[in-house]
Amino acid sequence: MQDDGSASCACKGIRRCLKCENVKGTEQLEENEAKAVHRFRYDPETRRAVPRDADSSCFPFPGVFLQEDFISEEEEEALIRTMDRDVWNDSQSGRRKQDFGPKVNFKKRKVRLSSFSGLPAVSRSLVLRMQSDASLEDFRPVEQCNLEYLPQRGSSIDPHLDDSWLWGERLVTVNMLSDTTLTMSLEEGLKEEAGLQVEEVQVSVLLPRRSLLVLFGEARHRWKHSIRREDIQDRRVCSTFRELSEHFLSGGRHEEMGAKLLDVSLSFRGTPA
Repeated sequence: MQDDGSASCACKGIRRCLKCENVKGTEQLEENEAKAVHRFRYDPETRRAVPRDADSSCFPFPGVFLQEDFISEEEEEALIRTMDRDVWNDSQSGRRKQDFGPKVNFKKRKVRLSSFSGLPAVSRSLVLRMQSDASLEDFRPVEQCNLEYLPQRGSSIDPHLDDSWLWGERLVTVNMLSDTTLTMSLEEGLKEEAGLQVEEVQVSVLLPRRSLLVLFGEARHRWKHSIRREDIQDRRVCSTFRELSEHFLSGGRHEEMGAKLLDVSLSFRGTPA
């Protein structure tokens, strides 16, 4: 069932949603935003970052694959209806989530299979469709995370890099219910681009409703990604699928655990953890 934004806050540390800002304030956030930023937008046709002003030149932006209309309106409706039958758990920065994946302690680098029952049955057709593309034909996800963003909660996600010890090269996301913008950022600037060496560089990637996004290469490992609060105008739900790193694949140090994870994941019998 959809939340009206009045649920309890789950923010920790410096993270914020609209509910907790009434108590904690916004001073630290305002301080963090007071810095020079060079802003660009991603052009999916040329795969280049195009400047929003005349002071900079465009540059190649590798590691992003975007496919519009990956799912139909009818499929989107069915997926959301199925998700809303399960419990949405409060998460940080005004989000809610559903996790279909193993329990992981990234600091201690430990993985537990105990409560992992696999990806949900409804995702089987999505994964098969992903694999029909040549660039994803060997994509075998072992985790699916559904995230819900609501404007009345001030939902967002901070700039971050996904773990690369357990999770592999490609991050695959299906964007549903509304268009939004993914902000890619490089705080140290671009040494290879004149005039962009010091200040932060941001590239906005428009994610149309029902589109598929794949991050890999530099966009996966070098550029942080985030969703800003102001880019959530309506309810947005996304499903992000993650594959295993080479450490958990054939010949890797954790090959045995990886085989078990894949066996459970691709049974498509999962319920939210």
